[in-house]
Formats: sequence, C-alpha cells, structure tokens
Amino acid sequence: MAPDSRVQKSRAAVLAQTYELLTEGGIGGVSIDEVARRSGVAKTTIYRHWPSKAALLVEACSTIGTPPETPDTGSLAGDLTVLTERLAEQLRTARWAAVLPSIIDAAERDPDLAGLHTALHAEIMEPFTTVTERAQARGELAANREPADLVAAIAGPLFYRRWFSREPLDDAVIHHIVRDALTQVTT
Repeated sequence: MAPDSRVQKSRAAVLAQTYELLTEGGIGGVSIDEVARRSGVAKTTIYRHWPSKAALLVEACSTIGTPPETPDTGSLAGDLTVLTERLAEQLRTARWAAVLPSIIDAAERDPDLAGLHTALHAEIMEPFTTVTERAQARGELAANREPADLVAAIAGPLFYRRWFSREPLDDAVIHHIVRDALTQVTT
C-alpha cells in the first residue's frame, strides 16, 4: 500500500521546519512546539512519527547535504586540492556549516545525536579517505600511513578557521593547507 499523500506532506513540512529552526538557532532553537506551530502539524502527529526531539533532529539532518563526489585527478595532491576547495566552499556557504557546531555540542550528551554526528562526519570525510587509500594503492603514499591522519591535517585547519579564528578560507590558504598536510604524511 502506498503511503498516504497527506502523511507524506505533513512529514515533509515537519522536517523542513525542523531544519529551518535548526539553521536559525542550532539544536537549542528547535522545540516540538515551535515545529508544530510553523509546520501546521499537530504535536500529537509529530510524536506519532518521531518519539523524541532527538529522533526528529536525526531525520531532519539525515539529508543535510548531497553526498560529495570523489574526484580522480590522477594524483593525491590534485584530489586533495579539489576536495579541500569543495569543503572550504561548503564551510563558507552551506547551511549545515552553521548547524554542525550545535550538533557536535549536543552529541556530547545525547547518544542519538552522537550517532548523527558520527554519520555526518563520515559522509563529509569519506571522499578524503577514498583518495588517500587510492594513493596508497598507487604507491604514492606509504601503506602504513593512516588516512585519518591526512584527513585531520586538512579538516583541522579548515574547521579551526571557520569556527574559531574566523579567518578567510581563500585559495591561498587552501593550497597551503594541502601542501602542509602532504608534507606531514610523506615525511
């Protein structure tokens, strides 16, 4: 039996409003009462589909972005540059970049949100791991180097600049980050 179109419409409205509230005020800015008010869907209906605020947040965030494509330029440096440029652009412009700090914070106390954080992190970093493993298979990077070390050497400075120092993420910085990361893992 096909799902009722009214149910689908209500669910879509609830998820859209949850995500809106999340981008406006982080996790602390989301309440079932406000989601119900904005979406026009009764609280009882919301609780029928999502037993908790965390469950609603997990589903609303499950489609934060489109899965990133993994480039294949033929070299680790080329692949990392493409991925780093893309991640820097997302950190500058994507709505999820404003939401992620509140997810990280809430994940410290809520196991459901910790799972969401783990899934989001894996999705963002998967292409970096793929290109690193591919470079190892080509012999371009030592097989004993952990992909996570290279990922941290790139993501760390990007995240630091976005959320802590609020310094620009321009092309010069991106190329410097990639060059430094490659130096760290190849020496």
